[in-house]
Amino acid sequence: MPPCRLRRLLALALLGAALAAVPAQAQPGPQNLRIALREDPDILDPTLARSFVGRIVFAALCDKLFDIDERLGLVHQLAAAHRWDDAQTLTISLRPGIVFHDGEPLDAEAVRHSLLRHLRLQGSFRRGEIAALNAVEVIDPLTVRLRLSEPSSPFMSQLTDRAGMVMSPRAAEAAGRDFGRNPVCAGPFRFVERVAQDRIVVERFPQYWDAARIHINRITYLPIPDSNVRLANLRSGVIEVIQTIDPGDMPALRGDRRFALSVSDELGYQSIHFNVANGPRAAHPLGRDARLRRAFDLAIDRAALDQVVYGGAQTLTAQAVPPSSPFHIAAIRPPARDIAAARALVRQSGVATPIPIELMVPNNPELRQVGEVVQAMVREAGFDLRIRAVEFATSQQVALRGEFEAYLQGWSGRTDPDGNLWNFLHSTGPVNEGRYADAEVDAALEEARRVSGLEERRALYERVWRIAVERDRQRLYLWHRKNIAVHVARLRGMRAVPDGLIRVQDLRLE
Repeated sequence: MPPCRLRRLLALALLGAALAAVPAQAQPGPQNLRIALREDPDILDPTLARSFVGRIVFAALCDKLFDIDERLGLVHQLAAAHRWDDAQTLTISLRPGIVFHDGEPLDAEAVRHSLLRHLRLQGSFRRGEIAALNAVEVIDPLTVRLRLSEPSSPFMSQLTDRAGMVMSPRAAEAAGRDFGRNPVCAGPFRFVERVAQDRIVVERFPQYWDAARIHINRITYLPIPDSNVRLANLRSGVIEVIQTIDPGDMPALRGDRRFALSVSDELGYQSIHFNVANGPRAAHPLGRDARLRRAFDLAIDRAALDQVVYGGAQTLTAQAVPPSSPFHIAAIRPPARDIAAARALVRQSGVATPIPIELMVPNNPELRQVGEVVQAMVREAGFDLRIRAVEFATSQQVALRGEFEAYLQGWSGRTDPDGNLWNFLHSTGPVNEGRYADAEVDAALEEARRVSGLEERRALYERVWRIAVERDRQRLYLWHRKNIAVHVARLRGMRAVPDGLIRVQDLRLE
């Protein structure tokens, strides 16, 4: 078959798959927006959720006490004002007249209820983020006072994310752990329906407190894991926004006047971490021996991996915060690939080669390719890497149960480095899936929460990285990604904020 005909057939097949990916309910209408996500979000409960794509949907459903702007500055959202009465007492004044999607008033008691739910609900992923919160006092209907057990430098930053989302107490009490099936918050859009692996639909909430900034009537979020299919959907006019694209697609899109790009440096990272103490699956050779984890790391060529999969667009790293952060440690650099040193460490371990190791990878084409490149690289050092592709939200639950050996995982990042570290490396961290524990690391993370000086906190985080990463190699940081959203040019109001979320305020189709 001639190459040109083959290309045409492939293009038609791809377009057919793209069109099939969008249900009839998502057909265009006046000021209706379709957003393609790279995967299906996990549960839509601010207390129990942990996926990045879920945060994109929450940006429409659930306002927070505070938000951030393009320069990572604090923005009041549900809160009208705040003050620190002392190092352990935060008083928040709420905006008047806000109502939840069920018509209930958003008041100080509702804030109290949500914060206590984040702390007390079994399985909460917010508990570790606001662990310093000791008491929540209702001063009057629009004033709430938060008392901390000790000073906490990152506490305010946590309230700019899901820990700061306020849920209807009536709906939360009625639904319990099923709240995520029909979330009721006070955001600009209210929940309509969800079909797993197919769509999430929300519609404009007329009583929203900042309604003048909302111009879209309905948003349909469509999980489409294949980046080529997402792009075909955009080009064919079936969707208006892609949450993320491959960096290699940027040049072609920049030359197409039908589309516009929104690009920012991500706050988070991509990493591989190992199960070292979470159940029977931790008994694999790399779980027991840090020398083998170091050998695995030395066998990876981060620059070549980035070039093959992303065209060299990512920022290579060996730590949890990007170079743009004031907490970045310039002296901590990614190790150069050294197969001889990797093989020597394998010999020192005394483990017979090839050494079996299973890498769990979220089931999308990009990350499967990352896994395949790593597989080829580490084979040269004596590792027999097997790839296990698992649907993204499912992979998170699998990891929490300890049913993995190694896990390729991304983290979207937080404005304060505590949000990139505590949950993963502290022995009590809610998403420390490998159950890594070191008393010195715990102590450094705890002290970094208590002190406020930049240099003092940076030195503490450097101690964490030197132990948990350089010595123990429990987590291998690979790169910081780019947030690259693309949308039709007639969509106005998109803002490139480093957290990568799609904020719906001021969006308008022209």
